[in-house]
Amino acid sequence: MKYFDRNSLLIVVGVAVFTIFFGIGGVPLLDPDEPVYAETAREMIQFNDFLSPRIFGEYWYDKPPMYYWLVALAQMVFGDNEFAARFPAALMATGTVVMVYLSGTKLFNERAGFWSALVLASSIQFFYMGKAAVTDTTLLFFMTGAILSFIHKRYWLMYVCMALATVTKGPIGIVFPGAIIFLYLLGMGRLREILSMHVIRGMLLYFLIASPWYYAMYTVHGMPFIETFLGFHNVTRFTTPEHASRVTFWYYFPVVILGMFPWTGILFQSIKASISESRIDDMQKLILLHVWWGFVFLFFTVCKTKLTSYILPMWPPMAMIIGWNISRLMAKQRYNTTFYSWMTGSGIIFLLLGVGWIVGGEYLPEASFGLMVLGALTLLLGAAALYSLWNFRDIQLAAWMHVTIGIVTMGVVFAFLMPVIADRFSVKTISAVYEERCDKDKTVYVDKFLRPGFMYYSGTAGIEMLPKTGAFADAIRNGEEKYILVRGLELRRLRKAQATPDNLQTVAEFSDIYLLEQK
Repeated sequence: MKYFDRNSLLIVVGVAVFTIFFGIGGVPLLDPDEPVYAETAREMIQFNDFLSPRIFGEYWYDKPPMYYWLVALAQMVFGDNEFAARFPAALMATGTVVMVYLSGTKLFNERAGFWSALVLASSIQFFYMGKAAVTDTTLLFFMTGAILSFIHKRYWLMYVCMALATVTKGPIGIVFPGAIIFLYLLGMGRLREILSMHVIRGMLLYFLIASPWYYAMYTVHGMPFIETFLGFHNVTRFTTPEHASRVTFWYYFPVVILGMFPWTGILFQSIKASISESRIDDMQKLILLHVWWGFVFLFFTVCKTKLTSYILPMWPPMAMIIGWNISRLMAKQRYNTTFYSWMTGSGIIFLLLGVGWIVGGEYLPEASFGLMVLGALTLLLGAAALYSLWNFRDIQLAAWMHVTIGIVTMGVVFAFLMPVIADRFSVKTISAVYEERCDKDKTVYVDKFLRPGFMYYSGTAGIEMLPKTGAFADAIRNGEEKYILVRGLELRRLRKAQATPDNLQTVAEFSDIYLLEQK
């Protein structure tokens, strides 16, 4: 019998709540993704229609409704603001950390569960996504719940979690857990175990929960819903790149390396140890964790459309492998040993990221001081963590230093950096200028990537301009009086191709986002 420790659980919850909830209401919604979810939830309330998501007053078949529902509920409770838009994602991320602690404790031991949860909560990619008003951490919560329920033979809960994941982000909610579980059982020669998983009744339960929304949407909207949601947003995105420049087989390697910071150094050592040094009773559990992260990584490596958030489901199994390894090292009391692989990996990533923060100040001059401070702290705390391994050979101290580095990184970024660079990634400030200084009777044209944020903060949808299509040039060519909200990239592209008219004037500019007026 493996027992949970109340104090450990309180520490896990405290660290998770701090790293994930800190600053979620103090930064504007970042274009283009976050405002989409906030605005869609707002329009659900506005139109009193919680079945059919819409944005700009038009039906929107991009995602199932789960996160929109959660944000709409949060807006009813907390008001229509950034905190409400991000609260459900942060809550789900925190829940995932707690789930990893409980499951890690049951699978291995309490210490492994404790460190698995702390690794997850203090990893850059995880706590950043936990602060973002997007669907990914909600999907992660249910998908993680499905796979961990399988591990613990809680099959009915597994089907419920897969159904809720499907209502969060579509068929991937059952395809991913189902494929991971099947590949694991196949590889272990345990396919007969499927017979004990109540598959027929379980799938009936799955469809009972997952299908009503899809059926209702098809009934109301017909084939346009099927063709757009299933055709484009699922099949086409897998087979056709949305961003052609990202179609490289190595795209996700730096995402994992940077996203797992500050634990990247021990990640590779942990993977090696889990294969070569695990006990028989741990081996089968670790194999499932490897199948889990490996399947996600390979699937999205093959997938043509690539986004950094797609591989977030890798983080729980990788955190649990690291947590298992830390627990193993502590149990061995190998303080007479040097940990060369851990030190080498951590040393490289601390040096690269620390210098990277400092150099980044050249590209973000408004944040140069904060980036210098963050870079210096990364180098100093990283050196302290390495020294604890080299001189004291103290695994626990080194692990806590890594947690501290993650927390400090989060604190500096969201307390000092994000507020000063927010205008580069959000139209909140320039939307306020439009509200105060512009004639609302005039037409406004808006860059596609800025349009959701502009709608959310100004209440004006505007006319969409697609990038790289000549839409910007067409907009200024018609000669009517208008406003244009455009990114500096598009403005420079137009100026390179042709001269801008004399009657096109700049109303406001914030961090390479321009509000123009054509008189």
